[in-house]
Amino acid sequence: MRTHLARAESDPAGLPDDAYAELLTADGDDLEALCALADHLRREAVGDQLTFVANRNLDTPVAADPGRADPLVDEAWALGATEVCVQGPLPADAPTTAALDLVARITGRAPLHLHAFRPAEVADAAARLALSPREFLTAARDAGLGSVPGTAARILDDGIRAWLTGGTDIPAARWTELVTTAHEVGLRSTATMVYGHVETPAEQVAHLRALATIQDRTGGFTEFIPMPILPEALPTARRVADRGCGDPGVERQQSRIARTRSVRSSTRETRALYAVARLLLHGRIDHVQAAWPKLGAELTVAVLRGGADDAGGLLLDGALDPAAGAEAGRRLTLGDVERLAAALGRTPRQRTTVYGDASPERQAVLRELAAPR
Repeated sequence: MRTHLARAESDPAGLPDDAYAELLTADGDDLEALCALADHLRREAVGDQLTFVANRNLDTPVAADPGRADPLVDEAWALGATEVCVQGPLPADAPTTAALDLVARITGRAPLHLHAFRPAEVADAAARLALSPREFLTAARDAGLGSVPGTAARILDDGIRAWLTGGTDIPAARWTELVTTAHEVGLRSTATMVYGHVETPAEQVAHLRALATIQDRTGGFTEFIPMPILPEALPTARRVADRGCGDPGVERQQSRIARTRSVRSSTRETRALYAVARLLLHGRIDHVQAAWPKLGAELTVAVLRGGADDAGGLLLDGALDPAAGAEAGRRLTLGDVERLAAALGRTPRQRTTVYGDASPERQAVLRELAAPR
């Protein structure tokens, strides 16, 4: 362990995969040394800033309904947002052009950055229009789409993906193809990992390596976001560790059941993963986002002291329809971010989706609304 850490000090992104896998098991003093190194690399890569974006989530069915979406987009703009994030499948009975209509309507309503369409949703929207994914993404870009979420990555291993979703996930190669195509037409994306159930450290490293390979090819990822899996993200039959996978004849699935652990990953595992991600992705993806809605306050601080640099989105709910987006009811205020930055000894910076500075006008709106009345 200490040999790997010593080598990582001079070549953090150059370790063999088995070394990163061993670092993922770090505990005690080794874990503290790993996190300290990751924090040093964070400072080297991006300095002592704590970045955040003022954004709002809208579920796709809401965003596809002009009567509901238009006032919510107006409200997001009035609250100081710079981004609207739309994720989720289009309704089955939505018009063929619904995805492109959604882009044009939201971006035509206010000068917001639209972050929308996970890989499977790109494939679905393209199929509805009888277009290739490249043709759809090009049309969506031209209509105003700003970037795509690199979510639904889970673990980029087909056996794990099938186990976690009951076989509903697109194959890992298809996910990679669709994200890469988005990058190639000029759309940036996030990169994610959902961790903490049946995957091994070696499989976590393989996932990080797959993201690094994409980034080496396209340079399209804006940030990496590791997210612990939550019970509600699993099919019912997967939520109890000893229930079995439902495929008793499949040897690989049975081996996964044998090592299934608690759905909620440990603090140790989370800290180690954030730190190893900072090492392996060093020089490739500068930003590592603390997934605060899933980590909670204490663990968010811990990962920000161990490799993460970004606080993610404020997730503005608004008053018109607070439940209109994913993670409704979970939000940060500007004051929350400023207090967090002060505790970390960093300077808060309101960013755009692609990590530029938010305009002074947008910052002023957010600050005015946050001021005591």
